[in-house]
Amino acid sequence: MADSVKVALLGCGAVGSEVVRLLHEQADDLTARIGAPVELVGIAVRRAGRDRSDLPVKPDLFTTDALGLVKRDDVDVVIEVVGGIEPARTWLVEALRSGKSVITGNKALLAEDGGSLHDAAAEGGADLYYEASVAGAIPLLRPLRESLHGDRITQVTGIVNGTTNFILSAMDATGAGFSEALEEATALGYAEADPTADVEGFDAAAKAAILASLAFHTRVRAADVYREGITEVSAADVASAKAMGCTIKLLCIAGRTADGGVSVRVHPAMIPRTHPLAGVGEAFNAVFVEAEAAGQLMFYGRGAGGAPTASAVLGDLVAVGRNRLAGVRAASESAYADLAVHPMGEVSTRYHVSLDVADRAGVLAAVAGVFARHDVSIATVNQSGRGDEASLVIVTHSAPDSALAATVAELRTLDFVRAVASVLRVEF
Repeated sequence: MADSVKVALLGCGAVGSEVVRLLHEQADDLTARIGAPVELVGIAVRRAGRDRSDLPVKPDLFTTDALGLVKRDDVDVVIEVVGGIEPARTWLVEALRSGKSVITGNKALLAEDGGSLHDAAAEGGADLYYEASVAGAIPLLRPLRESLHGDRITQVTGIVNGTTNFILSAMDATGAGFSEALEEATALGYAEADPTADVEGFDAAAKAAILASLAFHTRVRAADVYREGITEVSAADVASAKAMGCTIKLLCIAGRTADGGVSVRVHPAMIPRTHPLAGVGEAFNAVFVEAEAAGQLMFYGRGAGGAPTASAVLGDLVAVGRNRLAGVRAASESAYADLAVHPMGEVSTRYHVSLDVADRAGVLAAVAGVFARHDVSIATVNQSGRGDEASLVIVTHSAPDSALAATVAELRTLDFVRAVASVLRVEF
């Protein structure tokens, strides 16, 4: 039996404590799978005085000096589940440059500056694994960077935030508004006290950047991702979607463009109830991958939570441990394609536009004229109501998003349009 694989753990919150528990409970299985026992040699925490007697580790393993722990000569692998940009970036760059393998679930750091981590890994000849950064326990990133590495991925579309999916699923099931559904999600523990990162799409945008980077062999950062949250989605929008045979989901969509670039976006969208993603409910995640040879693939499961995320961490640990014992490292970052990332305005999309309008002759023709001036073709129009209840619901054919946005902007200026009640994109 080879020497043990010595692990330093940075962070001992919901995910870190589950990592500790699983390392203890599955110690024999991990030893058999890796070929050597795993030894936890230190745990970095923010507060030293907190009671952690429920964890199966000795108290002297805890330290508040994370950088000191990372620099220790007896550490082989650093697992980081703290999150945030700094000081996590400093810790992980230090570890990688010194030849220590890193396992992280830090989606914000990977999306903001994953290039620095990959460069440090190449410099130190170390492994960088991050399955836990997207979609929790769902085995997704490794298939993208290994199983599908011989194929040409054309599009990745996913529901990658459990909080927003729970909220939208509740709105669809009950007819509730956004605020009521958010309140329920918070009460049940699906939403944080400050849900901004989730409901405004920041969390999903970070994951979209990671997925796009792997799928298209191009460094994509969070700043490259177009982002809209779900705070403006109303009960009326959900009802309109139902009337069309659709549901509303917050999607991350990364795809190749006709000119050889890529587009990456996160926004709420109407999707047909017949699509596989439409049936993904509550706080579950799912990612739909389309590739030229493999065709359509879907990955589904629990996308968050301490235990599911820890499961992904331990999966990476087995891979990293085997590599270290064999004296090899995993394939390095694949960013050779270096494709141009197009802004949202250049992406072709479809719109669902709901207008409150004056009840008088010529309104429909005038509205149609606005769409025509911007070269946007109308697919369907539904005119309903009389008097103060008069409304138009328009669904467009695919057109450049910039043209659609300009159309909506002009509609807002017309005296007979009382309000642009909602604007949603339509996918599939």
